[in-house]
Amino acid sequence: MEAIKMFEDIDLHRRRFFGTAAMSIAAAQLILSGSAHAQPSKGKPAELPNINARTNTSFGPLKQIDGPYDIYSYVDVAPLLASAGYRVIVPYLRGYGTTRFLSGETVRNGQPSVVAVDIIALMDALGMEKATLAGFDWGARTANIIAALWPERCRAMVSVSGYLIGSQESGKMPLPPTAELQWWYQFYFATERGRAGYDKYRHDFAKLIWQLASPKWDFDDATFDRSAASFDNPDHVAIVVHNYRWRLGLAEGEPKYGDLDKRLAESPVVAVPTITLEGDANGAPHPDASSYARKFSGKYTHRIIQGGIGHNLPQEAPQAFAQAVVDVAKI
Repeated sequence: MEAIKMFEDIDLHRRRFFGTAAMSIAAAQLILSGSAHAQPSKGKPAELPNINARTNTSFGPLKQIDGPYDIYSYVDVAPLLASAGYRVIVPYLRGYGTTRFLSGETVRNGQPSVVAVDIIALMDALGMEKATLAGFDWGARTANIIAALWPERCRAMVSVSGYLIGSQESGKMPLPPTAELQWWYQFYFATERGRAGYDKYRHDFAKLIWQLASPKWDFDDATFDRSAASFDNPDHVAIVVHNYRWRLGLAEGEPKYGDLDKRLAESPVVAVPTITLEGDANGAPHPDASSYARKFSGKYTHRIIQGGIGHNLPQEAPQAFAQAVVDVAKI
């Protein structure tokens, strides 16, 4: 059974979504960040999870962008879940792919709380009261925020690399040199040279991050180029740079989201059922699972995905990711 295709243009007053959207929810609605009818990624297609097919709607992973990823990270996950009876929504986040702002005067804002508000607006536009959210990178952080601030909208959650809610204050705290080295690009984006360099070399930059973050993933040029096309969005550089500068306290957010940011600065716990995942070869900066386990006050389990799996876990291990989405409703 093919995943449900959505071709409606959704006017959210601030931006416009074109084409397909897909995310994931367990036993309700699911949002993932990938195209349910796209071509499979390189390698043998993943086998279906060992579950009974049933009619579900799911709102799962958000787009997984800590810079250089796009909806194709879910190219094999979405069909697995759709074949099992899930409704899967995989949206682009603002500044990627076919998203467009409706006004040239709108602030190109990448602060994390705003991205979460975008997803709530998408759910409202699609008539989804509740969904299972699943994602990695920016997608995991966005799912974390929604689960913490709007738990009534989140049935359950799958989050790669665990609890990723932060604040400007926490972003100001220095780390040991070896840890700071892993965040080199954050300091690069803090400069105008970095902004210009990312704009000029965004594809080379993204491929380097792919290689560093997933050192054992043997992706080919076609796989990368398919995702890299989404970085050609006219607002991409502005959104990415603002996000990282905001984290370091070098850029202001919009005041109307200040109350949300204050709540997030308190590191709220997540009470919805959650499965956190980590690849055994994740080369991107990520916290140890023991450091965030207590941030999940509801039913919770953590899984290490073996086999040289890096940062882009949904694309590198689609079977394991899809199985987590199915299982999170059962824990």
